[in-house]
Amino acid sequence: MHDDISHLIALAHKHCPAGQVDTALDGVRFNRVSAPTDPVAGMFEPMFCVILQGAKRVIIGDQAMRYDTSTYFVASLDLPASGYVCEASADRPYIGLSMTIDRALLASVLAEVPPRPVARDAGFLVNPITPGLLGSVRRLIELLDQPEDIAVLAPMIRREILYRLVQSDDTGTLQQIARADSRLSRVHRTIHWIRAHFDKPLAIDVLAELAGMSRASFHRHFKAATAMSPLQYQKAMRLQEARRMLIVQPDAQATAHRVGYESASQFSREYARMFGLPPARDAERLRGAPPAPQFAEI
Repeated sequence: MHDDISHLIALAHKHCPAGQVDTALDGVRFNRVSAPTDPVAGMFEPMFCVILQGAKRVIIGDQAMRYDTSTYFVASLDLPASGYVCEASADRPYIGLSMTIDRALLASVLAEVPPRPVARDAGFLVNPITPGLLGSVRRLIELLDQPEDIAVLAPMIRREILYRLVQSDDTGTLQQIARADSRLSRVHRTIHWIRAHFDKPLAIDVLAELAGMSRASFHRHFKAATAMSPLQYQKAMRLQEARRMLIVQPDAQATAHRVGYESASQFSREYARMFGLPPARDAERLRGAPPAPQFAEI
């Protein structure tokens, strides 16, 4: 695996000299950081992430995870989270890459492999990386030097990567992403409802019915999948949307009401707890700073 990692680092230096780069491979992104970073709150989309150098910590709900060159990270749901690079230097920068997960392609892979027992309902995992998986990633990234081959070969190698991920996942988490009757898929439906109605009062009965569960069962499975309650998830969505609004229109009280808060003071307290500064000061800092990378960078 050392040779694969060394080669991938060389490719990263070539195609991502600094910062965050969306590559010619659709949904594949490099991120390079030369020093540890502060925590950044944002959203994980369904994705597969590998670290080639350095390490990162991610906090999702009440769970904290560290991953590095020996492991990979998968998010199978849209998840509010915070994360930061914890190992990086000018001599050995943090280098990570991510690939979005195509649910339809994953479903086609799953149709050809035996089902695995489901050991957990979490919508994310950190697992040891295998030589086969890393080799597949290397072949995908090598296509950046052969752009004429991307259209034909990239879909096949993406499929291979998804197959390797399914084979290395002994929890059954990945197979739940693409199967409509799984508990994770039913939670996934409710997450889309919350995101579409984040500024409205949380309708637990509607969500439980959408998931095809009792209220108690829905709460339990939602918490297992996201490491937070439905109300905590909605709060995170409201605060992240408020942050985007404040960059354009720095009116904290109006923004609080637009995202569903009745109390501006409660909004300010919860905003500062998530982002480290009160709304007005945070928005001022963001407007004066260079554009920040999206959190779902890796």
